[in-house]
Amino acid sequence: MTVFEKIIARQIPAAIVAETDEWIAFHDVSPQAPVHVLIVPKRVIPRVAHAAATDEAVLGRLLLASQKVASELGVLESGYRLVINNGVHGGETVPHLHVHLLGGRPLAWPPG
Repeated sequence: MTVFEKIIARQIPAAIVAETDEWIAFHDVSPQAPVHVLIVPKRVIPRVAHAAATDEAVLGRLLLASQKVASELGVLESGYRLVINNGVHGGETVPHLHVHLLGGRPLAWPPG
């Protein structure tokens, strides 16, 4: 089980922001911005490169979830960044697709 599966199963604690039957959003334990939340599908998709056509709906709902989470955390209007890491060179550390929502300060480009 990945750390995200353990959070979903409530085997380890997390600061949960929002949740539905399909996804859960919680604060990152190593935040890179004042607002840093992970939005994770409850069904395991190892990474975006492994997503299938049958994952299309949940992938869309993750993006729509970012609106809800950004609104709840007060960054909807000021702006935020969504990041999906894929593979080792992409910065992926947990093999369970997740969307990083970062905000609460100006974010530089390129991200590094």
